[in-house]
Amino acid sequence: MADGVGSSGSIVFDDRPSESPDIERVWQGCSAAVDGMTSIATAHWTLVAWRVGREWRVAVQGPETRATTAPVPPETEFVGIRLALGTALERLPTNRLVDHSTEFPDVSRHSVRIFGHAVPLPGYDGAEELVQRLVRLGVIVRDPLVRDVLRGWQPDATSRTVRRHFLSASGLTPGLLRQIERAREAAVMIRTGAPIADVAHDLGYYDQPHLARSLGRFIGHTATELRTGAAGQLSLLYKT
Repeated sequence: MADGVGSSGSIVFDDRPSESPDIERVWQGCSAAVDGMTSIATAHWTLVAWRVGREWRVAVQGPETRATTAPVPPETEFVGIRLALGTALERLPTNRLVDHSTEFPDVSRHSVRIFGHAVPLPGYDGAEELVQRLVRLGVIVRDPLVRDVLRGWQPDATSRTVRRHFLSASGLTPGLLRQIERAREAAVMIRTGAPIADVAHDLGYYDQPHLARSLGRFIGHTATELRTGAAGQLSLLYKT
């Protein structure tokens, strides 16, 4: 595991950060003796490519507002490019992609056609070049107001305008997006040994039951399960 927090199970993940302002994380994995995992909630859009045998498939996964159990095909390779918050695919309706994915049908062994443009398959080493190309083509777009708000800057806009920008860029309200990110941070802290009471206090939960409800909804497991490894196979969980 590179730069990430490992999870027990039979999917081996490698992941890395990116210097691209449009990419949050790049990851790759390979499944073995596992047929499912807990897919934790995420506020990000993700470009995913996977190969079963010789056949490649490519999809874009929208934000996930709750933890779910996801099937995992055996003997499958995966590559994912998790886009930065405020970055999305321009022609896809964000509200319809929340908790859903869209697969691109025109895929060859080396390329995929996205909105009429033939581009290389998503790759672990070529992620930045691919995303930069999609930005130039207007396929991937950024919302600078969303990014400014997430950095803690105070925009010259009403709360209603800010909410509209968040919904347009991610399909999520600012409040729900922050809840998802906070739960992920809590899970990372718990798995790396931080006392549960300290996690609740440091991240602004009202109390430990409030933290427990958040973990159940967004991570799908209790703090004890995360601490002991009883949570089993999780989707990618990492320190930002």
